[in-house]
Order: sequence, then C-alpha cells, then structure tokens
Amino acid sequence: MAKRFLACTDFAKTTHLTRRQLLQVGTAGFLGLSLPQFLAASERASGRANQRRARAEAIILLHQFGGPPQMDTFDIKPHAPQGIRSEFQPIQTNVPGVIIGEGLPRMARVMDKVTLIRTMQHHMRNHNSATYFSLTGHAPPVDDIRLRDTLDLFPAYGSVVNRFLPGRNGMPAFVAYPYVIRDGSISPGQHASFLGKAHDPLLFTQDPNAPNFGLPELRLPANVSLDQLENRRAMLSIIDQQTQLLEESALARGISDNHQRALGMITSPRIREAFDLSREPAYVRDQYGRTTYGQSCLLARRLVEAGARFVNVYFSPTIGGNRSGWDMHGFDGQNISPILREWLLPQTDRTLPTLITDLDERGLLDTTLVVWMGEFGRTPRINNTNGRDHWPDCYTAVLAGGGVRRGHVHGSSDRIGAYPTGDLVRLGDLAATMFSLLGLDPHTEIYDRLNRPFPIATGSPVTGILA
Repeated sequence: MAKRFLACTDFAKTTHLTRRQLLQVGTAGFLGLSLPQFLAASERASGRANQRRARAEAIILLHQFGGPPQMDTFDIKPHAPQGIRSEFQPIQTNVPGVIIGEGLPRMARVMDKVTLIRTMQHHMRNHNSATYFSLTGHAPPVDDIRLRDTLDLFPAYGSVVNRFLPGRNGMPAFVAYPYVIRDGSISPGQHASFLGKAHDPLLFTQDPNAPNFGLPELRLPANVSLDQLENRRAMLSIIDQQTQLLEESALARGISDNHQRALGMITSPRIREAFDLSREPAYVRDQYGRTTYGQSCLLARRLVEAGARFVNVYFSPTIGGNRSGWDMHGFDGQNISPILREWLLPQTDRTLPTLITDLDERGLLDTTLVVWMGEFGRTPRINNTNGRDHWPDCYTAVLAGGGVRRGHVHGSSDRIGAYPTGDLVRLGDLAATMFSLLGLDPHTEIYDRLNRPFPIATGSPVTGILA
C-alpha cells in the first residue's frame, strides 16, 4: 500500500493533483477505477461544477480564412493618408455614428443587431499559426508557416464544447464544413486533438450548393435495412462488453464512440432532415446566395435550429489572392479592389446579414452567437503590389446575438487603423467570452496526453460587449 501511495504521489507532482484529489485517487482505486478513469471523471465533474447560466445555446463561427482587410470593410478610415486609405467610400449604417465600407450596404442595414470588436490583437503573422490561434484561443508554440497539426496542440472550440455540452435533440454537438483548411499543410485547430476522437467534429467536405448535396454518412447502403443495422449494433455492443474495449484503449474508445454516433445519425429522422436543404423554400436559398458559402451558412442555421452546439463554416479551403480566400497581397500588378468589389464583399454582404436576420426572425438570434472573423487583418499600408499584407496587431471581429450587445462598437483603432487605442481584446478573451455565453466557466480544466491540466480559455470574458 505504501509503494502504491508513493507512486501516486510521484504522479501527482507531474499532473498537479491536489492533496484532496490524491486522496480521492486512492479511494477510487479501491472502487476499481484506474487513474486515467479517475482523471476523466474528475474532468467531467469539473465541467459540471463550473457551468454558469448560459446566454447562448449555440455558436456559429464563420471563419474567413486569409484575413479580411479591416480597412476596406468594418474599420474604414476615410481621412487616412493616400496609400493607406481604402478605395471604398464610407457609408452610414443604421447605428448613428457608425460607418463601414460601401461594399457592405446590406450589412449597414443590420448593424443595429451587431457588435463590432475593432481591437482584436495577437502576434502571429503566418496563416497556420494564426489560424490555429483563432480556432482554439490558445497561442501556438511557434509562429511558423510550417506549424504542423499534431495531437499535442489544443483542441478546437467546438471540441471543448462537445466535451462538456452534448448536442441537443440527438444532434452532433460540433459540426465543421465544407473544407479542411490548409496553407500548404493542414492548418491545426480543426479537431479534438488530445481530447480524443469522440470530440472531433462531424466533418464533411461536400458542397451544400451542389444539386445532389447529401451526406453519405446519413444514407444506408441499398442492401442494408434498419433492422439489420440494429441487429449489428446489438452484436457490436455484446462484443464490446465481453472484450472491455472501451476500458482498454482510448483510441478504440474514440472509434467506438464515432461508430455509435454514426449509427445514431443514420437512424435519426431529425438529423437527416436538418441536412436536407431541399426542405427550404427556394426564395430563402436565394436570399442566402446560391454559392458554397451562402448555402453553408443556411445549413448552419438549420443545424443550430435542430440542436447542434457549435458550427464551424470555413469561407475557403486555402489562402491566395483569388477566389479562394481573403489573402490579398496583390498579384500580377493588379489592385485588390476588383477582387473585393466583384467577389468577396458581395458574398459577405449577401450572406452574413441574411443569416443574422433569418436567425432573428425565427427567434433564434438571442440564443445563437454568430462570430465572423479571420485569423488576422491586413496592413493599413498598401504594398508595392497594390495589396495588403498580414496584420494581427489590430483587426475587427463581428459578433451578433447570443448575449452580446446590439448596435455596439467595442474599442477603436488609431487614425490609420494600425493599433488599438484602448479596450484591447485578445483571442483568449474572445474564447473566454464564447465559453461563458454557453455557460462554461473559462477556468474549467481539461487534460492533455500527459495528464497536465489546462484551462479551456486563457483570457477573461469581454464584459463590455455583453448585453
């Protein structure tokens, strides 16, 4: 018994177990629980204990891969010097004193439903490192374009939510689509990482705008009936019990959980209906825009309406100064304005205000937080190829619904939009805000593969934007 206690004591030094937890581990041993089982149970109990009153039931994160130029969109500076000033003129919004770029006239009419955070800041200047930061709220170990996706990095927001808040009505808690985003290599931060496969998103890469859109995961093979499927599930359950599969291998547990989730999805009419965009009236689909992005945002509304907790919609699969994303350094001597004017801004101005209005008219906006942002912004100064480069020092995030203020601007940038002049918001603060709105204490801890505890967010909720 003494040797057993000493071994536990040594382990506690590396896992930061408290004396109370250490005594609980000893008690758990007598109850037949292994240390990993105890830690998992402790983590679940911690999440339950740290839940707060939720303002939001779901979050839709519209990730704008590449980095939208704040100077041409939501933080336009009409009095900035030539070479910094946008070619787009400012327009008034329906919130007195708030101006945005002329490429977003429909957004101007819903600004009374929106909070603008004009003081987002971090220091990652490469896409993969900044994207990981923006999808997890945790800074990467290095700011390097070669940052690789590994199980040592932090899980996506949605995976953390999945860990503590199950999907409602049998829906998957975390859904991500329609791309796996990458800058050369896959950008980290898109899955559950060390939390395990059971908390990975339901990920699909089919185009919601395709005429034959539908998830293969939700369709039975032609020669398999529901009865046969149920019989197979019963058989697998017996095998799992006999071999204690779920107790012997974390990897196997993840596979088994995903298998059960897939079976549940196939047999759930509610889930199949949520993914069936043909149920939407044609005029609603037209309002969102008959594009991959437009129909993806419409699907996001359907998913949270059906019970999903966190939905990642990726605007583009890759970066580049073309129709694939917001990364506009300038190219071939061309000005970036035509790309903004003809493609990026029209899509944004058609889809984003439609989603916000649609949620509001359905009574869902108060309980659904919409977050529109990229991994960073763009430089105030236009470069020598008529584009703008990466700029994480000050950029804008757009939030609507889910417990944040309406018609509000948080913070301001300096006269050329280069740095915040006050009310700085870091990604850890935004993460803490999102988790708090969902009812999760940002100090809730999860454990990595070495059983080291980490808070789910490193910052503090931005109280100034809360309704």
